[in-house]
Amino acid sequence: MKFRTVAEAFNAYRGQSIDEIETRAAAIDKEIDDNPEADIEALNVELRGLKEAKENALLRKERNRGDRERGGFTVRDAMSADTRRSFGDDVTGTPEYRNAFYKHLLGRPMTDVETAAFNAAMHNAETRADKFTSSSDAAAVIPMQTLDEVVRKAGTQGGLISACRAFSIPSNISVPVGTPASPAAWHTEGAAVDTEKVTPTAVTFGGYELMKIFSISAKVRAMSIPAFEAYLTDELTASIMGAIDSAIVNGTGSGQGTGLLSSITWNNDNSVTVAAGSSISYRDIVATVALLNRGYANGARWAMNNATLYNCFYGLTDTAKRPIFIADPQGEHIGRILGLDVVVDDYIPDDVAVLGNFGQYMAYNLPEGIAIEASRESSFKKGLIDYRALAIADCKPIVPEAFVKLSVATA
Repeated sequence: MKFRTVAEAFNAYRGQSIDEIETRAAAIDKEIDDNPEADIEALNVELRGLKEAKENALLRKERNRGDRERGGFTVRDAMSADTRRSFGDDVTGTPEYRNAFYKHLLGRPMTDVETAAFNAAMHNAETRADKFTSSSDAAAVIPMQTLDEVVRKAGTQGGLISACRAFSIPSNISVPVGTPASPAAWHTEGAAVDTEKVTPTAVTFGGYELMKIFSISAKVRAMSIPAFEAYLTDELTASIMGAIDSAIVNGTGSGQGTGLLSSITWNNDNSVTVAAGSSISYRDIVATVALLNRGYANGARWAMNNATLYNCFYGLTDTAKRPIFIADPQGEHIGRILGLDVVVDDYIPDDVAVLGNFGQYMAYNLPEGIAIEASRESSFKKGLIDYRALAIADCKPIVPEAFVKLSVATA
């Protein structure tokens, strides 16, 4: 029987005796030795489940002594290439790697299984086409769970990064993206129908480096893993994800991501500009919404900074004296302008508002996660430990016509 996860194997064997567990483990070892076509990956999952089941049985048996034996067998070839295959490409999502990653950064010893998981992840990183350039071989990609938390936290803190489409694809690979299609036409029986040639839009993300170095006291070694993970999550959210958020708005596309305001050619076809010294009016807002091309209004949002929202839109009314901005009383969203959600991003300049379908046609790419490297030598005299976060990232608008702008002229 094949087990998909260690937990599944553990649950299957936890009710068996130690002798039965060891008999099955010996049979797996023999299977690996004798059968060249053995599924090493599946068998290693079962072995890890067997080991946990045996440890659980020993713990129950010797609870009074408070001394647990550490098992009579280990995962096959723990430090070999076979172990790298047993963890697979998703090793960064395993609990073993998560513990190994933080123990590595904190300078603590790892168990054999954690060491195997860490080595497997390092091996996978070395074979990637787009790999991190590091001054040493000790840089490690953060666990998937931590990366998910960084992205989730960045989303809860607002900004366009929470509204944009997220990719995790290799750099310099063209990916087709669908755009609004023409509707079907009514057909007269027997009449010929012209073939419509569909030309999908494609997006190609480059690979630009983002780097952040932060230092903390050497007493970090005394921190618990959850406490250190929380600290690291906050640092990466504020630095790496903050830099991506800034580039989404103002990125030049040269050595960094491409932003909305700098890359789109704004003219009378896609923008409304209010004369300098004047205020945005209800008529200007309606005219801006009218510029958004067919098919892009579904899912469109307003994006502006906090000052623009409350200086230009808050309190503004329509011709029937109804407020055009309706705050969300439940606090789940900022509110709506003419029925369209509002996103507040303080990287957008004052007196500028962008309306568009960010969830489909503005995107960022983080193909390799974030690599972390620790150095205890660079700040040796200060008693600090330096940590370097390095990410390969890019961002860009996929379809420029999915966005329109409303602004007040500066002069």
